[in-house]
Amino acid sequence: MSPLYVVCVARHEYIASHMARFFEHAEVCTVGVVGVQGAVDSTRSCAPDVVVCEYELLTTHPLDQWECDEVLRNTPIVAVSLSRRSNELVPLDCNGIAGFLYLPTLSPPDAQKLLRAAAMRPRFTPGGTNFASAQSESLAARTPG
Repeated sequence: MSPLYVVCVARHEYIASHMARFFEHAEVCTVGVVGVQGAVDSTRSCAPDVVVCEYELLTTHPLDQWECDEVLRNTPIVAVSLSRRSNELVPLDCNGIAGFLYLPTLSPPDAQKLLRAAAMRPRFTPGGTNFASAQSESLAARTPG
């Protein structure tokens, strides 16, 4: 099975890092970023298969930058919440969302299945950049030497 590359986007670094660690346990390569600008910046070095985004960020921040980014606008989004269950969503909030996950009740195998299903599409790779290499460089930069 080929690796799955996921960008985890949240309002705060702590939440982005938590989501990235959780999805790493689902056997996917992840990188955590903060905010819409962080998501846009992440596409400069890699093209993810799926973007996992904190639900509250999707519903409270303008996504104009996201919609203008060639990679992000063509990448499936999975909304993740730590506080809202799927039955608490307003249907209009789900437009363009490939899936919704309530993280506290999610198992890594179920997360992996949903992310793989969301990623079933042709992959957009700007300039042939490799996500895993970009992720390794990013992690090396954050790791104290």
